[in-house]
Amino acid sequence: MPTAATPEPAVKNPDGRFGYVPVQTRSARFKSTDVADFEAVTGREAVWKYIPITKFADLLAEGLDGSSYAVESTEHADVTVDWVDRDDSRIGSAGSPEERASANAWTSFEKALAVTVTGEEPKEITVTRSALGNGPRGAHVIIEAKPFSQATVILQNSGEARLTENVEIILGESANLTVVTVQEWDDEAVHLSNHFASVGRDARLKHVVVSLGGRIVRVNPSIHLAGSGSDIDALGLYFADAGQHLEQQVYVFHDAPRSRSRVNYKGALQGTGAHTVWIGDVLIGSKGAGTDSYEQNRNLVLTEGTRADSVPNLEIETGDIVGAGHASATGRFDDEQLFYLQSRGITEEEARRLVVRGFLTDIVARIGAPELEQRLLLAIEAELLSTDGK
Repeated sequence: MPTAATPEPAVKNPDGRFGYVPVQTRSARFKSTDVADFEAVTGREAVWKYIPITKFADLLAEGLDGSSYAVESTEHADVTVDWVDRDDSRIGSAGSPEERASANAWTSFEKALAVTVTGEEPKEITVTRSALGNGPRGAHVIIEAKPFSQATVILQNSGEARLTENVEIILGESANLTVVTVQEWDDEAVHLSNHFASVGRDARLKHVVVSLGGRIVRVNPSIHLAGSGSDIDALGLYFADAGQHLEQQVYVFHDAPRSRSRVNYKGALQGTGAHTVWIGDVLIGSKGAGTDSYEQNRNLVLTEGTRADSVPNLEIETGDIVGAGHASATGRFDDEQLFYLQSRGITEEEARRLVVRGFLTDIVARIGAPELEQRLLLAIEAELLSTDGK
């Protein structure tokens, strides 16, 4: 549902020399569901400056394929998976695009894939997308957890893709929802995804991003803690091989009292040209009294020729908080850990694999879906065995 564009908020420059300047608070970014409201991307914009835009110009151009596609999903009596029209009342309730690729997907999609969760008993459902093809496509997904419901929803992505999409996640009062998005695309796939989540009163969301396959993969979660007592655990795991670009820009907005957030992303890089980007924005708004927030990013560099960009940001508009902090670190193997393992008779190669496995599986173990966790551990092991990258 396109909405009318509004000018980017601006204020008078204090020194009077340069007229008006954009409002700097993270929540004041320009938003629109109409791609025509966004200028052509140059790569100099803050949201695009780390990513090679020339490799997905087709996803920034108008005229994407917005038709429905083949989907497989597990069945459960308390979960429905179907296609809904653009006038569905849930569309636009969790957030709106802040950049051109996201708006292009919003303008282009014909029907939205809707996953609706009811029932207070825990359940797990997997939605698999593996036949998107290699044409430029725009898509929209809704995941709604009704009040007091519980579920784990896994979005499993594989095969070919040139996809830009928006995923709206809506949690009703006291809902408990885990959303896991797994990117195991083919080597040349491009996937640009924006996740918008609205978390209601006393609701709890666990949002997990796992990016392993694809040439360019960017998953940007934007979490709005809208209800008092709302809670988010935002977890991420990524492993970049030679020539891969894996990016995630995380935004958590504490917009209600007594909300809590924990952001923890970990990544490993190996092979020439492997590039990862993590940007973490946390905004504690004026209504966020009693907020408890912490975000961190850790990157482990395994070979020469890689690059990891890590940018944590924290903005606080109220002094009445429990705590807030952020941390970022990028480094190589811990020589003391390697020495300890080798002194116990373990070869250097195996010691390195053990260190990396222990570093990454901390995130895997917190997903809460045993079969998926086991499969991801095997996938990480396969990545480690490919020490020269792809």
